[in-house]
Amino acid sequence: METIQKTALFFTITGAINWLFIGLFDFNIVKYLFTDLIGMDMITKFIYIIVGICGLINIGLFFNHIEK
Repeated sequence: METIQKTALFFTITGAINWLFIGLFDFNIVKYLFTDLIGMDMITKFIYIIVGICGLINIGLFFNHIEK
Protein backbone atom coordinates (compact mmCIF):
# COMPACT_ATOMS: atom_id res chain seq x y z
CA MET A 1 0.00 0.00 0.00
CA GLU A 2 2.92 2.33 0.63
CA THR A 3 3.92 2.23 -3.05
CA ILE A 4 0.39 3.18 -4.12
CA GLN A 5 0.32 6.10 -1.69
CA LYS A 6 3.73 7.35 -2.82
CA THR A 7 2.66 7.16 -6.47
CA ALA A 8 -0.59 8.93 -5.63
CA LEU A 9 1.34 11.57 -3.71
CA PHE A 10 3.57 12.16 -6.74
CA PHE A 11 0.55 12.79 -8.96
CA THR A 12 -1.08 14.99 -6.32
CA ILE A 13 2.05 17.12 -6.01
CA THR A 14 2.27 17.35 -9.80
CA GLY A 15 -1.34 18.54 -9.86
CA ALA A 16 -0.60 21.08 -7.15
CA ILE A 17 2.32 22.45 -9.17
CA ASN A 18 0.00 22.73 -12.18
CA TRP A 19 -2.48 24.73 -10.05
CA LEU A 20 0.39 26.94 -8.89
CA PHE A 21 1.23 27.76 -12.50
CA ILE A 22 -2.43 28.40 -13.27
CA GLY A 23 -2.72 30.77 -10.31
CA LEU A 24 0.50 32.66 -10.82
CA PHE A 25 0.90 32.74 -14.57
CA ASP A 26 -2.51 31.69 -15.96
CA PHE A 27 -0.65 28.81 -17.66
CA ASN A 28 -2.02 25.26 -17.57
CA ILE A 29 0.92 22.88 -18.07
CA VAL A 30 -1.25 19.78 -18.64
CA LYS A 31 -3.44 21.51 -21.20
CA TYR A 32 -0.40 22.93 -22.95
CA LEU A 33 1.43 19.59 -23.16
CA PHE A 34 -1.44 17.32 -24.13
CA THR A 35 -4.04 19.49 -25.86
CA ASP A 36 -2.05 22.25 -27.55
CA LEU A 37 1.06 20.27 -28.54
CA ILE A 38 -0.34 16.78 -29.13
CA GLY A 39 -3.97 17.69 -29.80
CA MET A 40 -5.44 14.98 -27.58
CA ASP A 41 -8.06 16.44 -25.27
CA MET A 42 -9.04 13.00 -23.91
CA ILE A 43 -5.55 12.49 -22.44
CA THR A 44 -5.87 15.82 -20.63
CA LYS A 45 -9.19 14.76 -19.10
CA PHE A 46 -7.72 11.37 -18.16
CA ILE A 47 -4.81 13.06 -16.38
CA TYR A 48 -7.21 15.29 -14.41
CA ILE A 49 -9.19 12.20 -13.39
CA ILE A 50 -6.02 10.38 -12.29
CA VAL A 51 -4.86 13.39 -10.22
CA GLY A 52 -8.29 13.61 -8.58
CA ILE A 53 -8.32 9.91 -7.71
CA CYS A 54 -4.78 10.21 -6.33
CA GLY A 55 -5.93 13.12 -4.16
CA LEU A 56 -8.67 10.89 -2.75
CA ILE A 57 -6.17 8.11 -2.08
CA ASN A 58 -3.99 10.58 -0.19
CA ILE A 59 -6.83 11.33 2.21
CA GLY A 60 -5.69 8.11 3.85
CA LEU A 61 -2.44 9.82 4.83
CA PHE A 62 -4.40 12.01 7.24
CA PHE A 63 -5.68 8.97 9.10
CA ASN A 64 -2.52 6.86 8.83
CA HIS A 65 -1.08 8.05 12.16
CA ILE A 66 -4.36 7.33 14.01
CA GLU A 67 -4.26 3.61 13.17
CA LYS A 68 -0.74 3.12 14.59
